[in-house]
Amino acid sequence: MTTTYLHDKFLSIILKYQNLSKPVSILIAISGGKDSLCLIKLIEDFNYINNYFYNIQYIYIDHQWRTDSKQNIQHLLNYIGMTNNDIYVYQILKIHMSESTIRKIRYQIILKHAAKYKTQIIFTGHNQTDQLETFLLNLIRGTGSEGLSSLPFIRQINNNIQIIRPLIHISAGDILWFCHKFNLPIWSDKTNYYYSNSRNRIRYELLPYLKVYFNPKIECNIINFLKLLSIENEYIKQNAIKLYIASRHSYYTAIHYQTIKDQHLALQRRVLNIFFYYNFNKCLDSNIINQLIQYLYVQNQEKTSIIWEDLTINIYRNWIYVQ
Repeated sequence: MTTTYLHDKFLSIILKYQNLSKPVSILIAISGGKDSLCLIKLIEDFNYINNYFYNIQYIYIDHQWRTDSKQNIQHLLNYIGMTNNDIYVYQILKIHMSESTIRKIRYQIILKHAAKYKTQIIFTGHNQTDQLETFLLNLIRGTGSEGLSSLPFIRQINNNIQIIRPLIHISAGDILWFCHKFNLPIWSDKTNYYYSNSRNRIRYELLPYLKVYFNPKIECNIINFLKLLSIENEYIKQNAIKLYIASRHSYYTAIHYQTIKDQHLALQRRVLNIFFYYNFNKCLDSNIINQLIQYLYVQNQEKTSIIWEDLTINIYRNWIYVQ
């Protein structure tokens, strides 16, 4: 079997982040594009030598955006059939044109499937270019520092499932070279060229423009920035979790705001976000966060209530709680 430096890189990733003494079951989310085929090849070659993954499943989500989706599915069925592993195809019955809506639905399906079949690891084919595009998209949308680094290498979903992006530090050019070297049958997705899609416009217009007129090394510089940002975010996140644990009520769904009041604003915001996401699966609006923090410093405070979506947020007697 011919190996390449991408095989070596994939091996180093598995050795670094996984305990090879304990075989695991994995689920690979695929599309049919070059990233997916590169990932399939790397995983199958790795397992052929090491026999580490005792159960390999593939999952494909049909968005019904394309007229050739049925042909694409058949193409994947034929290709995965040669691996002797299972592939599961899910179809989104209602056609959503919103990219963010599709992404949420896709992840919900993948996570439910992983939980159903007791899969420990989910592999996705996100590459370095995807990371750059996501950074620029989130920057344009006005997200915070945590959102700017929203494609981490590993994301722990719960105690049983984690998402790993083994190609996240590999460029699209290297992946394309790999596919050509092994003559992998890439299925071209024409929706990747629709300029109505913000990600495509960033890929084909904004990034090339920045490289030509501002800095030819813009991609490398952004990647280095994201690495530093990820380290700093992790530090803030760990401290915010500790502060949240120290401030939450032992029985009720509430946090003691006097505990967080004297902390840095960055930690206050993170603790509030953790509280609402953990208990209500909601991401706080920045305006609501600002209101809550403002109320923390009101002297002789009477009971204050803020209505947000379907929640009534109360601030009273040193506590923030929800009805």
